[in-house]
Amino acid sequence: MVNEPVSMDALLREISAHHLPNPPASPAQIEAFEKRIGWRLDDDLRAFYLHCDGAALFMSPNSPYMFRPLADIVRARAVMGLADTDEWGPPDWYIVCDLQDSNYALVDVSAQREGRYPIRDGYREMFPEPEYCPVITPSFAMFLAGALTSADGRSFWLKGKGT
Repeated sequence: MVNEPVSMDALLREISAHHLPNPPASPAQIEAFEKRIGWRLDDDLRAFYLHCDGAALFMSPNSPYMFRPLADIVRARAVMGLADTDEWGPPDWYIVCDLQDSNYALVDVSAQREGRYPIRDGYREMFPEPEYCPVITPSFAMFLAGALTSADGRSFWLKGKGT
């Protein structure tokens, strides 16, 4: 797991230089997203979406990390469960990144610490059991930093666990 503080500016420069960023979201698009979804982006997510409204890492046809544009961020239970109801998962886990094998990285907007939302492993086969959807990193910046070191396509938080 990535634990050191990271610079969003440096991460965003890396995305622009070596990956496939979408055009940036406008402040009006961010405001409309926040109004629609019912929560505010934290500073890391806001910086990311003002820089690029989604991105694919590693410029391959099957990118291991596909960061969703604002328009595609939805409750995890609406995609990973069978319905957007409490019996199918927490109401405050949202898909922010599509991973390989129909898994996802989820932003947990219920657990903000020090102004940042943690990122959870959206392991599809065991969703929504919390022990199988653990916190990967305490912030989006740390998740993005780990993803940028994963050119082999493997989930950086699973390295050393037989993946």
